[in-house]
Amino acid sequence: MLDNILFGINKPGRYIGQEWNVSRKDFDQAEIKFGLCFPDLYEVGMSNLGLRIIYGILNNASGVVCERFFAPAADLEKVLREQKCSIFSLESQKNLRDFDLIGFSLGYELCYTNVLNILDLGGIPLKASERDASYPLIIGGGPSVLNPEPMHEFFDLFVIGEAEEVILELIYRYKELRASDKQGLLLELSKIEGVYVPSLYNVAYDLEGKISSFEPKFISVPAKIKKRFVQDFNQSYFPTQWLVPNIQVIHDRITLEIMRGCPNRCRFCQAKAQYFPLRVRSKENLLNLATQTYAATGYEEISLCGLSVSDHPQIEELLGSLIEYFKDKAVGISLPSIKPKDMVGNLAYLISTIKKTGFTFAPEAGSEKMRNILGKDFDLDVFWQALKTAYLNGYQHVKLYFMIGLPLEEDKDLDSISDFIQEASELRRQVSSRPAEVNISINTLIPKPHTAFQWCGMQDLAGIKYKQDYLRAKINKRRFKLSFHNLQMSILEGVFSRGDRRLSQVILAAFNKGARFDAWDEHFSFAKWEAAFNESGVDHNFYLKGRSLDEILPWDFLDIGINKDLLAAEFNKLIAIK
Repeated sequence: MLDNILFGINKPGRYIGQEWNVSRKDFDQAEIKFGLCFPDLYEVGMSNLGLRIIYGILNNASGVVCERFFAPAADLEKVLREQKCSIFSLESQKNLRDFDLIGFSLGYELCYTNVLNILDLGGIPLKASERDASYPLIIGGGPSVLNPEPMHEFFDLFVIGEAEEVILELIYRYKELRASDKQGLLLELSKIEGVYVPSLYNVAYDLEGKISSFEPKFISVPAKIKKRFVQDFNQSYFPTQWLVPNIQVIHDRITLEIMRGCPNRCRFCQAKAQYFPLRVRSKENLLNLATQTYAATGYEEISLCGLSVSDHPQIEELLGSLIEYFKDKAVGISLPSIKPKDMVGNLAYLISTIKKTGFTFAPEAGSEKMRNILGKDFDLDVFWQALKTAYLNGYQHVKLYFMIGLPLEEDKDLDSISDFIQEASELRRQVSSRPAEVNISINTLIPKPHTAFQWCGMQDLAGIKYKQDYLRAKINKRRFKLSFHNLQMSILEGVFSRGDRRLSQVILAAFNKGARFDAWDEHFSFAKWEAAFNESGVDHNFYLKGRSLDEILPWDFLDIGINKDLLAAEFNKLIAIK
């Protein structure tokens, strides 16, 4: 069957499975069958560490088999629909309907229509209310479920927080209760800490469209859902039997997660809330994981992963030990964005000894006022010294991240971004005759849930376009590689990250109009989304407005460990900045 379906398909390696270190459990002998879905292409999904963690945990569990599904590209979707075939798992080519539970990793709001496409290609009704106990239970997890409400209509339940902490508890409880009717099953599963069952809650709205009440339907259902997280990160599971993909993927390397959480206090950062509290793995543990994973794969690059890796308390010792162990094995060690202060001292020396690909820094704003609003700890003097050190050590490529659309932002703050970029380039000329390659990435601020910005309004389309055009005119594109995030995608991400239950009908309408792969420029169609909003009678601008501190927010029922009063205090500080 597979040969007939994949004949003539672009990159068939996306769909055939059989990778190095793949799980080979007997599907038919398993008591619980779990379909693990990533709503994007194989290349993106296989670069996701969370997917690998859940895959490993489940396949290491007795009586459980876990097999993967990825969003099919347009050519395969066309063949599946023409031949009336179901989407199939990579490991055993099983249909989606053959599984007991199906878990989706929701890492980005613009993948939502791909979720519906996978369900539809699996012959599964899209709405949870239309699925009885004969269908698999549909579960959502990942960063986007910090506000699950826009997708509430399609999922039976969501796991809030780190799924690795709760997934086996959930599965074994399901095994005990699977003979129950669906309503009874969901009621019992809702008693597991971290499990949110949207059908067990009533939501009401006032005349302005704001939420007036959010209440559980039954007394046994929790009013607040508490986030689950791994308590002892040093002993948590890591997939040392790393799957080596059949084709090149986005991050084709070993990703070594050295810490989870972040000690910094940037007001705009939702990732801090998602991965709170801060936890680290010890140097000894990390060296052991790195050597095991390398031995199982032979990869030539190990990337240290975390929100702020240079804040790991043993980063110098860890980096030094990794470099020493792998120096004769032709294995490179790479770090993501680091802080300017870490480009001085011994850490700077160690970094200078590894492969000189480039440096990434995130000033986020050009002016001190805007950095104060963001709560960004960024010392300009230290940054210029760090950049000079990088240039002197032979680095020629620098990438800088900025944001626009901030509260109280003026044209002079945009001018500061242009001035910052010019100075970064000129500094290179002072230390070398060769010009630096300075790449500039400029994104729109999205005031995300569970941050101090959640009460702020988001810049509308016209405002974003004005600021992008202003910077294009100011920045010399012949000297710099300048990229802006698609402004319409930013608007859509803002709507769905800040939205409520009424957006489920919009997502369904957009899917029915052919929306797929909305995070990809070549597939994204804002016109389809505009038509979906109009058809559903929903004004997307409603979700971009600022909100009052006493308003019930769509995500207020989640207890993620971040005190809302402290967030409100930070919000008051940022709007008071002059």
